[in-house]
Amino acid sequence: MGCRGSGSDSRLVTAQADRENPLLIRYGTTTEGKRVEIARIYTVEEHGIRRSRIDARALSVTSRLTAAGFQAYVVGGAVRDLLVGKTPKDFDIATDAHPRRVRKLFWSSRIIGKRFRLVHVELEGKIVEVSTFRSLSGQNEFGTIEEDAARRDFTLNALYYSPEKEQIIDYVGGFEDVKARRIRSLLPIDTTFVEDPVRMVRAVKYSVGTGFELPQKLKLKIKKSSGELAQCPASRMTEEIFKILQSGNAAGVFQLGIELDLFPYMLISIDAEIKKGRGKDGAARFLESVRTIDASILAEPEVSRGRMIVALVDPFIALPGVAPRDRTAFTREVFKGIKETIRPITPPNSDVEEAVRLLLDARGLPPPVKPRRRRRRGRQS
Repeated sequence: MGCRGSGSDSRLVTAQADRENPLLIRYGTTTEGKRVEIARIYTVEEHGIRRSRIDARALSVTSRLTAAGFQAYVVGGAVRDLLVGKTPKDFDIATDAHPRRVRKLFWSSRIIGKRFRLVHVELEGKIVEVSTFRSLSGQNEFGTIEEDAARRDFTLNALYYSPEKEQIIDYVGGFEDVKARRIRSLLPIDTTFVEDPVRMVRAVKYSVGTGFELPQKLKLKIKKSSGELAQCPASRMTEEIFKILQSGNAAGVFQLGIELDLFPYMLISIDAEIKKGRGKDGAARFLESVRTIDASILAEPEVSRGRMIVALVDPFIALPGVAPRDRTAFTREVFKGIKETIRPITPPNSDVEEAVRLLLDARGLPPPVKPRRRRRRGRQS
């Protein structure tokens, strides 16, 4: 049933669901001209999210976009986290403004992405990510808010919060799913993980982060489809692993990933090392190390990637008890050892170098020697 967009063909009315609970419903029309419900709108009295709970920088972005005549919503994980009583780490924005238009509204911004363009707006040292509504075409094209909601992975991530009206717009039943503590795939379960295997990792992350149990059918499908993760590019897996480490729930996510056979594809070399350490014993040492980062994130949210890498590799990197004679060669070997241990993720070398320094310091060894840069000789006349 094809619905038109939420422009002139869309109506917002109060529908009397029962005498005590009136609902705000957004209607549209099908291509045949039939009037249909396309979204439910929840007021602050129903969802409890006050504008004051939204990060001031995100509010600044939505306010400027709406003042310029565009739609602008806090979307995805931030809305989910607020509904379950958590403080979001990031407040992403969705809008109908095209990236170039967003870029013109914010001088401290830049357009990123090769296929689908996003805008990173920098305000007070913080990045606010702004994305334009995406279409259902699968061709990385812009679309309507209805299409944008329908193409998201799980219903709990497809909620749109309007700071201006303090309302949540729900096109997919995500609000009721959050209230019922449900994780429900928006796309058919038989194809969603084939289309994008990283959705399996995200399902695990959402389950641990919210405390919602994964449905048994979803667990079985993830376990059966885990091998699809082998097709995931290293860059995407790197992004996901660091998001997990930044969540404060990394130990729980990795533990559930081990149970569902995802972990061998998330951190290949560490999985092999865990299995060398007699299975459960190796996993216990690894998870205990990761919990140090979880504790640090709760105490101080800005934890460097170097520290995160140390937590991953610390149980598996063997170092001598005394300083080696050739410190330069030794530093190089530690660097290579860390890179091999964290395969397939590929963080910048600067992050790995920081991990080398922190690891040597933790083991009571002298800091690495910085390689000397050769001076370039000028041309002789």
